[in-house]
Amino acid sequence: MFIRLDALSVWRNKEVKERLNWYYQVMCNIKPAKFLICKRLPSTIDLKNSSEDELWREHEILSKNFQEVYNKINSNELKLDEMEKPSQNFLDLKAELLKRIITHCHLCEWRCGVNRIEGKRKGACKLNSLTRVSTWFHHYGEEPPLVGIGGSGTIFFTGCTFRCCFCQNWDISQDPLNGAEVDSKKLAIIMKNLREEGAHNINFVGGEPTMHLHTILDGMKILNVNVPMLWNSNMYCSLEAMKILIDVIDIWLPDFKYGNDSCAIRLSKVPKYFSVVSRNHAIAQAQGDMIIRHLVLPNHVECCTKPVLEWISKNCKRALVNIMAQYHPDHLVLSQPSKYPEICRRPSNEEMREAYKYAEELGLIYEPVS
Repeated sequence: MFIRLDALSVWRNKEVKERLNWYYQVMCNIKPAKFLICKRLPSTIDLKNSSEDELWREHEILSKNFQEVYNKINSNELKLDEMEKPSQNFLDLKAELLKRIITHCHLCEWRCGVNRIEGKRKGACKLNSLTRVSTWFHHYGEEPPLVGIGGSGTIFFTGCTFRCCFCQNWDISQDPLNGAEVDSKKLAIIMKNLREEGAHNINFVGGEPTMHLHTILDGMKILNVNVPMLWNSNMYCSLEAMKILIDVIDIWLPDFKYGNDSCAIRLSKVPKYFSVVSRNHAIAQAQGDMIIRHLVLPNHVECCTKPVLEWISKNCKRALVNIMAQYHPDHLVLSQPSKYPEICRRPSNEEMREAYKYAEELGLIYEPVS
């Protein structure tokens, strides 16, 4: 068996264990995952015959109820087994809302308004309502707290809301037909098998998982094992998607690429980047444990790395930060190097030292998960 020693020793770090305390307890089956708590909160509204606005009003009420119950469970005042199983629950409500949303899709901040149920591949993601998965496996290359002995149960969804010129998973992200079609039942089986085989979490990634949120929630409705849910995303989710996610995600693994909108538009073809992604990081930070990833791009330390790290230090003080040196030229940067000359190399040792030094000056904790 392959075991990373740092994945075991990291939990001796008191700061890491404190900041990822909820995730750690769910991972060890001490506490129930949030999606299981949602299943114990009754919803009495007529889901099928209520308007979308009525569903959202019910969601707001139940989200407040969820927070109260979550706090009691987290403080050991209440156990999940003490709660009855309702015939209709909070997770059912979330799933119904998602079915409505994809008929005029605004799961991400492109807010295309496309009816994905019609089967046509439109919108920024070029996806219909069907979900495709490229691969799933026990991932041992993730951050130490996520790996343990059994690895991270990683599920790679196809498609993306970005068009990153340097994407290292471009075959998954830019080809919506990559992989195999997966419905909610199949996804639930995948998640259950990964956990029972020893995975420490279920890691939704891609590509990008946001556009597949309707299938993911339906899969959680079926899933009957306790496992932490991990959201590994570019964080371009809409506010509505974030409202649905915050009650089911146990640990966030968000990506914060750019420190400004101009770099995001030029390199990823995405507008309003900083305002959207910073907003979602702040929401996630307020609702759970978090490890933020920042990929250092060559020649982008001043315009991207430093602004991102500074924002994190002011707004996500509890988050751990992984300052990543893995960038290498790929995808369009390789095929069209003259178009992206400043990122046609790996980040230098000097650039990485500068990034680490700046993180230290800001008081960020990055070493345990780097």
